[in-house]
Amino acid sequence: MERVIEQPAVIYCRVSSKKQVTEGHGLESQETRCREYAKHKGYDIIQVFHDEGISGSLINRPGMHELLAFLSKNKKMEPIVLIDDVSRLARGLEAHIQLRMEISEAGGHLESPSIEFGDDSDSRLVENLLASVSQHQRQKNAEQVSNRMRARALNGYWVNPAPWGYRYDKVAGHGKLLVRDEPIAQIIQDALEGFASGRLESQVAVQDFLESHAAFPRGKNGGVHLQRVKAMLRRVLYSGYLTMPNWDIHLLPGQHEALISYDTFQKIQERLSAKEKATPRTSKLDEFPLRGFVLCGGCKKPLTSCWTKGRNHTYPYYLCHRKGCSEYGKSIRRDEIQTSFETLLRDLTPSKATLQMFTLMGEEWWKQHKSRRGTDKKSQRDQIKAIDADINKLLKRILESTNERIISTYESKIEELEEEKTRLAETVSMAKVSTGDFEDSFRTALSFLESPYKLWASEEVETKRLALNLAFSQKLPYHRTEGFRTPSISLPLRLCGDLNRGKSLLVGLEGLEPSTCRL
Repeated sequence: MERVIEQPAVIYCRVSSKKQVTEGHGLESQETRCREYAKHKGYDIIQVFHDEGISGSLINRPGMHELLAFLSKNKKMEPIVLIDDVSRLARGLEAHIQLRMEISEAGGHLESPSIEFGDDSDSRLVENLLASVSQHQRQKNAEQVSNRMRARALNGYWVNPAPWGYRYDKVAGHGKLLVRDEPIAQIIQDALEGFASGRLESQVAVQDFLESHAAFPRGKNGGVHLQRVKAMLRRVLYSGYLTMPNWDIHLLPGQHEALISYDTFQKIQERLSAKEKATPRTSKLDEFPLRGFVLCGGCKKPLTSCWTKGRNHTYPYYLCHRKGCSEYGKSIRRDEIQTSFETLLRDLTPSKATLQMFTLMGEEWWKQHKSRRGTDKKSQRDQIKAIDADINKLLKRILESTNERIISTYESKIEELEEEKTRLAETVSMAKVSTGDFEDSFRTALSFLESPYKLWASEEVETKRLALNLAFSQKLPYHRTEGFRTPSISLPLRLCGDLNRGKSLLVGLEGLEPSTCRL
């Protein structure tokens, strides 16, 4: 009896999401159905090709490339290509027609248990109609998903992947909600607040700060890319608000916990808008904490630093690299400058009596400040009402206007007013929080005034830099033979110093205007 040779066939399966691969049985069920059809038709399945998590609108697919390569290599076999449904081949008419043609040119013949493919006009019409319906379903599904996401966003929920510092968690009454992801959230909070205050002087300094924490996630190169830092500094989400221009959402209060205040976010944007001051990387500051802060006594330009190799060791030095300066190339031992600086810093310590007088003045100011909070809140609420009125006027003008340029101008003005309204609203909200007592609120400031050197003695380079900025209002000139010139001491320490030398008297704050108070 002559043996019947079965028709060779291959199966192509596709699912559009990874979830269907891990949680569903999309690929498995498609293959099973095709195998049942092949058994009924007497086909011999010789290969199965899969595309996992690939959209039906795409033509460039790994599994499809493998299928076409296999068909081209085995053209003489004229294999049948089985698909479970038209939508598994493509979810778009253009993609369907192109793939259908490529399969045919490679020597394959398309078949499906769901539809009969043919070359006559009626069969092609039905096939194309089904492909169009499949495309419509895909677009409709995308629209529905987008609409649901926008509706949730309008309720204050972030619907995109969680940024660094947050993770999604199921919270009663909210569903999936962004929550702080520690310790990353605290690291980002410290970095953003440090940049806003100027403690971290540049984006590079923020980058160094993040990289100094082992718990902070790294990129493929093992570091934190500067572009990632820039994105973090621009992300309004960290201040508790949502901005999604594609959905016309601007500064909408979010349901998630903010890492920083909106006022801090605005300060960050102001610093980013200004020309950023270059700063040496933290690795240099660890070795030379006065780098960039101490000036050459000759040309008044910042001293640079270097290590000089001796016979048995290398030695750290500061020096001037400005040609034409009388001190050009003349090095100064690091220990010499730093010892002289620490002596200068210790001399700034006020007496106990002076500190006590300063504390009394601060407490008096604190009492008056707290008494003014109620008045300020009312004023801010009145400003918010006035802004709302201005926004309504502009909206009416937009409705009345047909000039695109004028409408765009009005919309920009509304956006500015909304930002100001958000800032005022947050200020009013923050005012509801208890201000605490004077000692709790000013403990750090009082500790610094009591002994600026203690802050400098910290092992953290950022704390050392903070001590420099708090103690002196200008950078310090240092001459190689004369030492530090007369320093410009910051206002609080200058006040303490004048009191200590008997140059000022403690007076009440009533009637004391800032313009007439001279130190």
